[in-house]
Amino acid sequence: MRKQNMNRDWIATAHTLSEALPYLQRYSGAVVVVKFGGNAMGDDEAMAEFARDIVLMKQVGMNPVVVHGGGPMINDLLAKLGIESHFVRGKRVTTKETVEVVEMVLSGLVNKRIVQAINDAGGRAVGISGKDDDMMVCEADDPELGFVGRPVEMNIQIIRDLYTAGLIPVIAPVATGMADNETFNVNGDTAAGAIAGALKADRLLLLTDVSGVKDASGEVLTQMHPDQVRAMIADGTIAGGMIPKTETALMAVAEGVRAVVILDGRVPHACLLELFTEHGAGSLIRSTEPRVKPHGLRQGEGGL
Repeated sequence: MRKQNMNRDWIATAHTLSEALPYLQRYSGAVVVVKFGGNAMGDDEAMAEFARDIVLMKQVGMNPVVVHGGGPMINDLLAKLGIESHFVRGKRVTTKETVEVVEMVLSGLVNKRIVQAINDAGGRAVGISGKDDDMMVCEADDPELGFVGRPVEMNIQIIRDLYTAGLIPVIAPVATGMADNETFNVNGDTAAGAIAGALKADRLLLLTDVSGVKDASGEVLTQMHPDQVRAMIADGTIAGGMIPKTETALMAVAEGVRAVVILDGRVPHACLLELFTEHGAGSLIRSTEPRVKPHGLRQGEGGL
């Protein structure tokens, strides 16, 4: 019986690989920006699983670019240092004192932990921040937010150089100021959207701690048009931390990203489910209307 069960498992695995073939072909050479964040970053097993998925994406011919946050880690260190922190419209208010902690955590602890996890999984990752080669130059997003930056100039050749050389860029969302070379904290989703837009990425995957964008009744919307997103922000259906994520999606699509997906990073192999299966995962946003199969699954947006 045990051998029969093992045979069924192997056959199921082979079937899954065979079914993935058209999606693997579809994404060969594609640039996919992945925003990694949330509580999964603090879990060693989840981090290792994410790293293996990124390495697999690179191995099958894609060009993954990882942009990460680090909110829980920043919160922990700020608390230990006795520095108060709060949020406005889903973004952290960042004082001069806070931005030093943010840079230390994001460019140091978090960035290198992700790099090490990818390298341990057999990949070749290089950690950088938006400051490197003046990749991301910002101005103040809102006086109320302090040293929170809004990208106004993107110099992404360094990213292309890295993935062309077979490396996986891992980018911390810390940037240089346009006026006085200040350090700016950039919302991780905002940074990922700006990078994806500058690269004209095929996909931007925003991993989060929720299952996707929900309508007023709490149901996850699997596909959305920009006009629908704007209306849901205006009427308050989209609120809190989902606002910067959906605003990022709108900006990225307007800048030429083929599609943005907001998906639950807690789901095992969420990126692979989205890219290499027929049904995809999470909420897909793009400027053209996706075709819908009779049973409601996204036609081709798992890959084709």
